[in-house]
Amino acid sequence: MKISNFTTIIKTMLGTKKSNPQIDKEQLELIQNAQKRIKQKKRLYIHFVIFLIGSVFFIILNLVLGFGKDFKIFDTNWFVFAILAWLFLLLYHTFNVFITHKFMGKDWEQIQLEKLVSKQKKRIEELKNSLPTLEDTNHSEDKKKTKLTTNITIIGAVAENDAIGKDNQLIWHLSDDLKRFKTLTNGHHIIMGRKTFESFPKPLPNRTHVVITRQANYMVPKGVIVVNTLEDALDVSKQDNKPFIIGGGEIYKQALSFADTIELTKVHKHFEADTFFPKIDRTVWKEIAQIHHEKDDKNEYDYTFITYKRK
Repeated sequence: MKISNFTTIIKTMLGTKKSNPQIDKEQLELIQNAQKRIKQKKRLYIHFVIFLIGSVFFIILNLVLGFGKDFKIFDTNWFVFAILAWLFLLLYHTFNVFITHKFMGKDWEQIQLEKLVSKQKKRIEELKNSLPTLEDTNHSEDKKKTKLTTNITIIGAVAENDAIGKDNQLIWHLSDDLKRFKTLTNGHHIIMGRKTFESFPKPLPNRTHVVITRQANYMVPKGVIVVNTLEDALDVSKQDNKPFIIGGGEIYKQALSFADTIELTKVHKHFEADTFFPKIDRTVWKEIAQIHHEKDDKNEYDYTFITYKRK
């Protein structure tokens, strides 16, 4: 066995073999930064020495050797301006090494980066908050994407089997129901489908009629507003603090997604009909008022005034 190999084995057994030192990334950056600063200061020192030698050279060149002796700027020897210009460069170099590095060095860059990241995070949070959440989206689906106005009220009269009409006509006559309808809707927009509008002998007084129809160039009396969708009807009624939706069956069905209140007259009898009121989901709607009335000489059936509010 060679002596060198034997020595290596002995050192290994005794644990005397040197290990390579490990330098982490942070320590390496500190070393590199220190080396960079040393080079900057060396260059500044060299610049200073050259400035002194150069200044002396300019003075000797002019005063001793007579170079440019007659050339003056504002009655001052040219070398004075040359030295001042060189001095400016030296001061600028000094400023970069000691001032700029201190205030705009690595630490300053890190602070600026953190500020920028913080601003970006804040902006992202603002954008996230401005976007609808899943819960908001689901609710918007129930409300047909947009709540165009507030206090939207459905008003109607329904039988025990949810019947509301036949052959585009009411199938009962309740005087108190008609009076209640007039009292509640007076002065407001009333929104309806074309067939409901055509069931009136003429527009009802002191109310703004909004008629929904897909028919092009549908002719209506002066003052009646014609639109193509329920959303458009609610949009033209948004200045009204309580527009009413008065039928018919399909319009009621669409309006359940928008409405805040339902004013219902429940007629306590079953009727044959071709138009029906949609089912009221009790998980969505809460009954808040109920007034029962017996039939009399002006009202041929028992009936109940019921008010529902969206939960």
